[in-house]
Parts: sequence; structure tokens; C-alpha cells
Amino acid sequence: MPVTVLLVDDEPLVRAGLRAVLEAQPDIEVVGEAADGAAVIPLVRQLRPDVVAMDVRMPLLDGIEATRAVLRTVAEPPKILVVTTFENDEYVYEALRAGADGFLLKRARPAEIVHARLVAEGESLLFPASVRQLAARYGEGEGNLAARAAMERARLTDREAEVLRLMARGLSNAEIAERLVVGTETVKSHVSGVLAKLGARDRTQAVIAAYESGFVAPG
Repeated sequence: MPVTVLLVDDEPLVRAGLRAVLEAQPDIEVVGEAADGAAVIPLVRQLRPDVVAMDVRMPLLDGIEATRAVLRTVAEPPKILVVTTFENDEYVYEALRAGADGFLLKRARPAEIVHARLVAEGESLLFPASVRQLAARYGEGEGNLAARAAMERARLTDREAEVLRLMARGLSNAEIAERLVVGTETVKSHVSGVLAKLGARDRTQAVIAAYESGFVAPG
């Protein structure tokens, strides 16, 4: 089955460019478009996309609030990728903290855009270096106290901790399996354990928690 994508951006040319790149892939299908975040929830309920690729800044409802709304009101929400011009934008970090699964740059190469397929499958982290930079720039503050307490309560095993550190470096499940010389299914089991203990809906949220708690240094 192809990965289905809903495009949400107030610039028609951006939507057209993303559609052209995505639909050139045999296993990705664009099932709909919208010009503002206010239209996302009804379209998600109607089209049931696997992924929503959504501009972080829109006139009526931006990508941050639209992400929160989808995760709050849709029973089985899709993966959400925010689309942005600048990767070091505080809006991007807030979208990730709100529950977005990753982000795409509007100037990204086609191969990077297509890599969104792995995000839909929960197998990898997009632009890990940029996520580190965002955490270093915007992840400080009182919120870290709660993040540190949550990490302490999680009581990760040594192997789970090792897997989380490799996740934060952007390694996919297959790459982690190769690094640790274990099977991919074993890695998936460890990743699931990390997510459950941290109360994270996906690996992006787990990595954000790792940075904000100081468990992984963002530098």
C-alpha cells in the first residue's frame, strides 16, 4: 500500500512542487491539499492520510496549533511533518514539541522529501543535526526540570538508553541493529520500550525529551 499524504500550505507553488516530487514515487500518493491549517481536521477525517505535510506558518491556523488540534481530536492521528523555509526557526521547535513527527525544508532535495516515507513508518528521524541545533537553541528553561524528572521516572535499561542515544543521532532501526549487532526486530522492541517508558508517541518526541532532559547533549 502506498504512503498517503495530505499537503497543507498557503502557497500554491509550494504545494505543486511537493506534489510533483512525491507523486514521482511509486509508493507515495498525494490524496488531498489545503491552503490553511483550519481545513486540516475535516480533511484528515475524510481522507485518512498516513502523513500530513503542513506549513508551519499560515494566516488562519498555523502548523503548531493545527498539529495540537489534530492530535487532540483525531482518534488515530496521522504522522505530521511541518514544512518550513528555515530549519532553525523557533516555530519549528514548537511544532515538534506540540507533537509533530519531523519537518521538511521547502528547499530540500527530492531525496530528502521522499525520506518522509521512513517517518511515516516510524523508522527514522529527519534532519537530526537540525533537531540538535533546535534543542540547543530553544530547549533550555524551566521545562527541562519536568523533562529531567520524566527521564528519571522512565528508568531506561542500559540497552534502551543506548538505543535512545543512537536514535538522537538520527540512525534508523536498521542502522541501529547493524551498530549493536542485533536483529531489526530486537531494535524495534527496544524503541517501543523507550517510547512507552517516556510516554512519547514517536521517536521524534522521545529524542526531544532526551535533549530537553539533558540525557543527550545537543552540541
